[in-house]
Amino acid sequence: MKTRTLNHRIRLASLALVAGTGLAAGGLAHAQDQGTVNLAYVEWSSEVASTNVVAAVLEQAGFEVELTSLSAAAMFQALSTGDADAIVAAWLPTTHADYMERVGENTEDLGVNLDGTKLGLVVPAYTDVDSIADLNDNADSFNGEIIGIDPGAGLMSLTEEVVDTYDLGLNLRSGSGATMTAALASAIQNEEDIVVTSWTPHWMFARFDVKYLEDPENVYGGAEQIHTVVRSGLKEDMPEAYAILDAFEWTPEQMGEVMLMNQEDGSDPYENAKQWVEENQDVVEQWLNS
Repeated sequence: MKTRTLNHRIRLASLALVAGTGLAAGGLAHAQDQGTVNLAYVEWSSEVASTNVVAAVLEQAGFEVELTSLSAAAMFQALSTGDADAIVAAWLPTTHADYMERVGENTEDLGVNLDGTKLGLVVPAYTDVDSIADLNDNADSFNGEIIGIDPGAGLMSLTEEVVDTYDLGLNLRSGSGATMTAALASAIQNEEDIVVTSWTPHWMFARFDVKYLEDPENVYGGAEQIHTVVRSGLKEDMPEAYAILDAFEWTPEQMGEVMLMNQEDGSDPYENAKQWVEENQDVVEQWLNS
């Protein structure tokens, strides 16, 4: 499997293209080469897990796979221009709704690959605050800030709406998924209060005792699903790859297994995905033979 950066056809104002990450090369033993499938994804723990698992399954079916790590906006733009063949990382109907509306004519939504997601603000379980509406009264406890992730993420846009809707006096600080979880871990280790943007499924809920803050104005919306979206024409160009992508569906518990593997020191997401695929062939066969 290879990683790459996309070519310069990606042109959309304010979209920052990010270089592909250095995932380990290799692949499962598989049949004759079926062609190359280009998968784009964002560096969220959930999407790193799912995209690498899909890559390992496609390789088992005989395809070469290239992975490209991008911002959320650039990921959808790459799909619409055909620079990427597929993503398994579309959070709908709320988080990525604007992106889908922008690129919908050039893409095909294959439906849900994971059900039971959630977005919101998360604090340690020992924190006295239980609702977003109470954050202002306790702003000093949180150093006057909400720790966020990458600025292009749909979750950050929704959190900006939360700040406006609740007239919060806390600043939303952007960063990355990694810096957010590092800040959370440090605060919990020191028994300090902290509020972060988060989502389910995420490995933090298995690692730490944390809770979502109530959202009485329902800005974050209800439960979402993660969808698989492909470029227009993939079904005609690569029908077998299309069929596998269309069949791909798993549970938050299964995704959680892979995410926890990825948090081990020195682990490689691609190698972990291959291991999970090898150990769960009963599930994989359903995707391959649907």
